[in-house]
Amino acid sequence: MSKFKVYITRRIPDAGLELLNGHCEVTSWEGDDAIPKEEILKHVPGINGLLCMLTDDIDKDVIEKAGPSLKVITTMSVGFEHIDVEECRKRGITVANTPNVSTDSVAELTLSLLLLTARRLIEGVDSVKNGQWGPWKPMWLCGVELTGRTVGILGLGRIGYGVAKRVRPFGISRILYNDVCQVSHADEVGAEFTDFDTMIRESDVVIICCNLTESTKHRFNKDTFKKMKKTAILINSGRGGVVQHDDLYDALTSGEIYAAGLDVTEPEPLPHDHPLVGLQNCIILPHMGSNTWDSRIHMAETSAKNILSVKNGEVPYGLVK
Repeated sequence: MSKFKVYITRRIPDAGLELLNGHCEVTSWEGDDAIPKEEILKHVPGINGLLCMLTDDIDKDVIEKAGPSLKVITTMSVGFEHIDVEECRKRGITVANTPNVSTDSVAELTLSLLLLTARRLIEGVDSVKNGQWGPWKPMWLCGVELTGRTVGILGLGRIGYGVAKRVRPFGISRILYNDVCQVSHADEVGAEFTDFDTMIRESDVVIICCNLTESTKHRFNKDTFKKMKKTAILINSGRGGVVQHDDLYDALTSGEIYAAGLDVTEPEPLPHDHPLVGLQNCIILPHMGSNTWDSRIHMAETSAKNILSVKNGEVPYGLVK
């Protein structure tokens, strides 16, 4: 019997490959950069499993090109918006992701981004590199303390909860959250459920940890920014599309809000000449939320196990329903 044929669209940690080798016939795109669409189309015919990335467009064309042999598509990410899930359902193809594996790393990054932004740390580093650090000045590079502040979190899922748990010891006064419904685990971190408008009006820091849906698309726009405190800091480690970037630029340059820190943008990568990039009060990271070796190895292992589960007639851990 021929081995289960798997194609991988990027280099992944060895831990994932080791799980597949010996059980599957594995070929892959040997590069760190995104694989061109034409290369995916060239390599998918006849495969049984496809291990892809968030940046790969796995649409109907790819699925049709793979043919009836394709049994499983697993993405090394939590998000699966890049996969035509409906087309997969029609064809009986299992779709799986890697839920929960990056929860801690994204929560840690979110808190790091908040501290970078609130305390103007990037400006401080740049001032040293550029020779601007001179004698002590009492009004120079003053930022904002978290002690006594109110933090609002949009989306108190696993990552939002992880952020709340980490920010609480900084002496903040309140945690407000808004979600599709109240969640029981909010009590564990003392988070108060409230409506969206109340959260953005009363929060000194607003942290976006939600998914991108029809209801959250461009939820932060010019109308939202007008309701926020002029001293407010916005942090987004959820999805770039939750924020209308042109409106954010206007809010930051007009003083409607104080500062912003973004780990996700729309589009990605954000062009280097985008107006937001040049602002001192906007820190933009290149989507680094899950960029730890611990998280990457776990993601690779989970992706490999998803494929092996389907091969063996089992339900994968990361099944997308």
